[in-house]
Order: sequence, then structure tokens, then C-alpha cells
Amino acid sequence: MARDKASDARLIELFLDMLAAEQGAGENTLQAYRGDLEDLARFLSRSNTAFVDATTQSLRDHLADLETRGFKSSSVARRISSMRHLFRFLLNEHKRGDDPAAILSGPKRGKPLPKVLSIADVDRLLTLAKTQSDDPKQSPLQKVRATRLHCLLEILYATGMRVSELVALPLSSARRDARMIFVRGKGNKERFVPLNEKSKQAMADYLTTLDANAKEKSKSLQAKWLFPSSGESGHLTRQHFARDLKELAEAAGIAPRSISPHVLRHAFASHLLQNGADLRVVQTLLGHTDISTTQIYTHVVEERLKSLVRDLHPLADK
Repeated sequence: MARDKASDARLIELFLDMLAAEQGAGENTLQAYRGDLEDLARFLSRSNTAFVDATTQSLRDHLADLETRGFKSSSVARRISSMRHLFRFLLNEHKRGDDPAAILSGPKRGKPLPKVLSIADVDRLLTLAKTQSDDPKQSPLQKVRATRLHCLLEILYATGMRVSELVALPLSSARRDARMIFVRGKGNKERFVPLNEKSKQAMADYLTTLDANAKEKSKSLQAKWLFPSSGESGHLTRQHFARDLKELAEAAGIAPRSISPHVLRHAFASHLLQNGADLRVVQTLLGHTDISTTQIYTHVVEERLKSLVRDLHPLADK
């Protein structure tokens, strides 16, 4: 069948209209699909092939071409997803009698290892945050912000909470005799996480500073949040915390792009495993439903075991 370039363009538009109308796809998603499918159409045009008569082999040839052009496995996997959605749509709309993309298999993708700060880097961050919170030259508002950041970091590194859980802690979490914090996580699942002495002290210092600032104290009592804000949510946003953390990292000589609240959660888990914690315990602390989610951190344990064998095995090279 001779290729109809205009027909392929119309099918792409029909497909995108369906995504927008029936699935509520956003503009970025639609543009990504458009780019993927227009690239597929250009490739098929080399063999005078249209969407309506493309074969599984011609789609595989397109995937091979993508790899030749240096596309990453994640990008190839997205292209496969685009093709599967398109040809399923063409089948459902009776534009084709089969689905050539149904049996396509994508490149195997390993889970990327999380970015992890060293213990020394975390110590640098915490030390600088504490130094800034103790600076006597600050205005009352600067003092509140500095002690809040120090408190956030100490709690995050002590508990490994998700940032969304951390910023939304209720004021009741700061009971002075509290040894555990009650956390409501994803899917409204509940868990308790332990506090260490440093995080409890940082919380006490922050509340003392908050109490000394009448405006912030009033805001806190009204909102009932540990980290109150005048924004819509009533508490500090994840984005605000992330900005403050990156500024602190830069002041500590750590590349801001390498750090985020989630990276500190990774550090919590990795440092626990590095020091001998059980994987199941770490799973519970992180609030992971599936142990496989926590197993991404086992690379830390593997490196530790390798170093033990290298350093302690009697026949190891010295």
C-alpha cells in the first residue's frame, strides 16, 4: 500500500484528540506523544509505509534505529509506550484489524541508584544549620527561619520521613516527652518513627524561638501545624523547604543540584544499612509497603560486604 503522509498526520491528530478528551492528557503529554509519533511516521516513510499497514518488524526496525541514534533505554521505553497506545487506538477505531505493537518488548531498565550524601556531608549540613540558628545577629524572623531549617533537617535525618509527611506534621508532634512521632503517610497508612536526642532538642529550640516571636506564635497556634505558613495549605511547602536546603548546601560547599529533601531520606536509609541495620526495619521506618522498594538501598550493603572481604579475608590482596 502506498504511504499516505496526510493520513498519518490525521491519525495522529485523532489519537491526540482522544487522549485529551477521554483521558484528560495535559499539553506536555500531548506534545511528547506528537513528537514520538511524528518521528515514527518519518521513519516508516523511508519504506513507503503508513500507520495502517506497519508491521511488528517495521516497528522493531524503528526501535533499532532509535538505539543506533543513541537514545537512552528510558527514551526507547517511552517510544514503545507511544506506539502501543497509538496502535491500540487504531484497532479500537477499526482503522486496522490487528495491533502490531502488542508484542513489542522494550529494553530492560534497572532501577537507578538513589543519590546518597556521605555521612560527612550530612554532618556538614547539620553543623552549619545549627551554627546559623545560633547566630545572635539575626532578626527575630531570621532566627525563626534558621531554627526551623535546623529542626527540619534533624527530624528528616533522624526519621527518614517523606518531605510531604515532614512539612505537614501537626504541632502535637512536638510534645517534649515524645520519643516517637506519629506519621500519616501514603494511602493514609500510619506508622510511628523514633526521634533521637538531637532532633528532640532541635524541635525544642525551634518552638522556643517560635514562642518568642509573637507573629509566628499566633500563626502556629491558629494553624495547628509544627511548621506553619501563611500559604493556602497552612504549613510550610515542600518547595520552600527544598529552596532553603539548597541555599544551605551551597553555603556548606555542597553542590545544590546534588541535594534535596528526598536525598536526605535516601541518606537516612543508606547510612542505617551501612551501619548494620536490618532491611525490614528500614522498610518499616521508611513506610514502604513492598520490601522491593527498600531493596534499592542494598547496593550500600553490597559495597560494605565487598570492603569487609577485601580488608579482612586472609587471602585478600594486601
